[in-house]
Amino acid sequence: MLNGKSRWLKLQRNRLMKWVAVITTLVMLEVLVGGALVTKTDSGLGCGRNWPDCNGSLIPKEITTEVLIEFSHRVSTGVVSFLVLWLVILTWRKLPHVREVKFLGIVSILFLVAQALIGAAQVLWGQGDFILALHFGISLISFTTVLLLALIVFEVDKKFDSDKIRIAKPMKLHIIGVTIYSYLVIYTGALVRHTDASLVCPDWPFCHNDMPFALPYNQYEWIQMGHRFAVLIIFIWIFIIMMHAMKHYKDQAIIYKGWILAFCLVIAQCMTGMLSVLTKLNLLVALLHTTIIICMFGLFCYMIMMVYRSNINEK
Repeated sequence: MLNGKSRWLKLQRNRLMKWVAVITTLVMLEVLVGGALVTKTDSGLGCGRNWPDCNGSLIPKEITTEVLIEFSHRVSTGVVSFLVLWLVILTWRKLPHVREVKFLGIVSILFLVAQALIGAAQVLWGQGDFILALHFGISLISFTTVLLLALIVFEVDKKFDSDKIRIAKPMKLHIIGVTIYSYLVIYTGALVRHTDASLVCPDWPFCHNDMPFALPYNQYEWIQMGHRFAVLIIFIWIFIIMMHAMKHYKDQAIIYKGWILAFCLVIAQCMTGMLSVLTKLNLLVALLHTTIIICMFGLFCYMIMMVYRSNINEK
């Protein structure tokens, strides 16, 4: 009787942990996309140069579109801070035997705090474009650690076979290299957004299709075309990795299907990037572009965790 009750309690606790993991991941994703929405709608000063209050009051008295977007982003950040802390505590208590849990928990909290501080500094004093682009990168790492914690939580049911993973050195080098490089590509994309260089090149794939081989003639065109060239490289690189995975990892579904998914995501990223230019920054297209790159980087970091698991399994 007691054993049955204990199993029932354990099941309920695992179910709670899963719900917290899913909700935290979704809210964290909303915070990142919401941050992009703040930037794309120029709502960063919707609450004035005030933080944590909004235009001199805890709850804004006058609601405009800019105030609503900025204030909602702040509220979401506050909510996700408590959710991340709750998820970290749950995973530390329930999954102490999983090696990655403590590290991911610490990183998620540290980068969440850094994200909030940079956001507050931008409101109070203003920041340069290069620092603001880094703000998105820091938020992305915080999201990714939460995502990995959530995936670990669902490994309790052994629905993933990551403990049996074996990755050879060439694939390990590809995974590590493309993950680091993708972070740089994401930074250049954020820099395009924060320097208002998104529409400096009116055509696609060249800056000016009637002069396809002309060099960029100002800083903003260099930023825009530099980002496009960086995306071209990662597109080719992911295609090469996918072909390698399809040839050598048919027996390991995580690697095989993971890189097929990665290639689908990079195609979608390129398409939404193109449409962002051709539709003159349609808001929904631009936010979808941001969401896809967030998911793709999360997938890359999951592959990094698989490399770590493979190294452990080989010992």
